[in-house]
Amino acid sequence: MAATSLNAPNAPLLQKTHQTHVFLKPISTIPCQTSAKRFSISCSATTQDRLSVQSQSQDRVFNFAAGPATLPENVLLKAQSELYNWHGSGMSVMEMSHRGKDFRSIIEKAEADLRSLLNIPENYAVLFLQGGATTQFAAVPLNLCAPGDSVDYLVTGSWGDKAFKEAKKYCNPKVIWSGKSENYVRVPSFDGLELNPNAKYLHICANETIYGVEFKDYPVPCNPNGVLVADMSSNFCSKPVDVTKFGLIYAGAQKNVGPSGVCIVIVRKDLLGNAQEITPVMLDYKIHADNNSLYNTPPCYGIYMCGLVFEDLLKQGGLEEVEKKNHKKAGILYNAIDESKGFYRCPVEKSVRSMMNVPFTLEKSELEAEFLKEAEKEKMVQLKGHRSVGGMRASIYNAMPLAGVEKLVAFMKDFQAKHA
Repeated sequence: MAATSLNAPNAPLLQKTHQTHVFLKPISTIPCQTSAKRFSISCSATTQDRLSVQSQSQDRVFNFAAGPATLPENVLLKAQSELYNWHGSGMSVMEMSHRGKDFRSIIEKAEADLRSLLNIPENYAVLFLQGGATTQFAAVPLNLCAPGDSVDYLVTGSWGDKAFKEAKKYCNPKVIWSGKSENYVRVPSFDGLELNPNAKYLHICANETIYGVEFKDYPVPCNPNGVLVADMSSNFCSKPVDVTKFGLIYAGAQKNVGPSGVCIVIVRKDLLGNAQEITPVMLDYKIHADNNSLYNTPPCYGIYMCGLVFEDLLKQGGLEEVEKKNHKKAGILYNAIDESKGFYRCPVEKSVRSMMNVPFTLEKSELEAEFLKEAEKEKMVQLKGHRSVGGMRASIYNAMPLAGVEKLVAFMKDFQAKHA
């Protein structure tokens, strides 16, 4: 491919500031004053000024996808500014050796910031892995129990059900409760659960992305030596969590804390070192813990992005402040649904409605396609419900701004007025 001439009408502008190169939009799209000569541009505009030109909300949609999902705009802009030359290193994070000091500083800071956010004690290991949360459906039983051991699964949605089915290959799991017959609309009372006193662990999915069911409290395993295991993929870092209540927490990053490709595991250290003999080396938690998540080449850029998100969450005041924002956003949307006189309906019991994933249906299902089409015209995308349940779903993770939820609610009310 021929090199682009700097005199070409749409040549990209390359600005160098403090040894950092930033690739920006074609010059023709930057609304600044120029003289008769096409590239005579005032030097008073800083790199950040020009970045902000590209980051105006009118240039981006409100993305309600369940994952991969929207990321904080300021995080994306920081990643953009550091893409070409990270901190004067002369290379992108994408190019760094995972054994080098630069990337080690990135992964160490990411872990430190996550520990600060969740108050993770030192007797827990933090692992940055690959394969998504789905890989942990196998890794959990392989690491925590022997082939014949009993384990309990409390199933409140599709992901908990898939985790149970995968565990059957490696141990003796039992579903102690399932909401499938009711189409997953609630969490049971913990008092009535028939827990196995010999179960090595009790597994839950803390927030079911598809059905919008979220645990507001957590059950306690019956076995005094058993541990609670939670898939927190879709509400990870959305609120404070007492990590000490769990033996193991795992979460895919692509919903709340980063791009796809990273899975975070938080595991109590005394649970390490007991993996079944058949456990693949890449699924053995102890190997990853002993090597500080650097046993092999990790998803370096994804970890870097997670680190930027953790840094941003701390700057917001930590997870207590983040939770307040999420409560406000979810409250506005659920109120709009509940006050629509049945035009919109959320099937989930109010006490366990998710703050992250809000499923709803229209009274007139034949209007769904038009709803989605009109919403997209208003730059609100990915509102279609999961293919297994239909309807609508608005995922309003940490990075979804309040303005996005307010715009959706205004659109919903206008759509109802036209079609009720």
